[in-house]
Amino acid sequence: MDTPDRLILCDDDTEIRELLSAALQKEGFDVVTTETPEALRKALQDNPFDLIIMDLMMPGEDGITATRTLRLTSQIPLIMLTAKGEDIDRIIGLEIGADDYVAKPFNTRELIARIRAVLRRHRTNSADDQNKAPSHGPYHFEGWHLDSAKRTLYDGDGEQVDLTSGEFDLLLVFVRSPGRVLSRDYLLERTKG
Repeated sequence: MDTPDRLILCDDDTEIRELLSAALQKEGFDVVTTETPEALRKALQDNPFDLIIMDLMMPGEDGITATRTLRLTSQIPLIMLTAKGEDIDRIIGLEIGADDYVAKPFNTRELIARIRAVLRRHRTNSADDQNKAPSHGPYHFEGWHLDSAKRTLYDGDGEQVDLTSGEFDLLLVFVRSPGRVLSRDYLLERTKG
């Protein structure tokens, strides 16, 4: 029997945590909830998870700051769940490393479908990476050094360059496809599905 996907939900709203946790458990997910990004990071240190669902607006450290910090050390798929539904908010969320962005109020069935889609893309991309050119690199170009196993990039002076998850995935596609013209659709498929 397959083990259920482990999700961690970080939201300061108790009612949303309880309702969403119950709905996700009913769908067969193993769910852990936290109220703060600090509690989320502690849980991530103690246990492996397949996906993070994080509220954007929380007292203290917000979801944007927490996602930026998280992306420095982890590539666990992440869905932002927030009341901020403007285009600019979605763009910022995706650019800092969220894999998807769902605005409140949301349809629980749609969120579950998005969770499954993000998990499927993540597994497909991981499998594709293992079947391609060396997934661990290292790749060298114009004095730069890219190590795909450690997901690190160093400039010509040996300084590490911080990249979001999306930026790293895009760079990796380019490095693995030297001399090829790549369509926008191909890039989207390879980086976000």
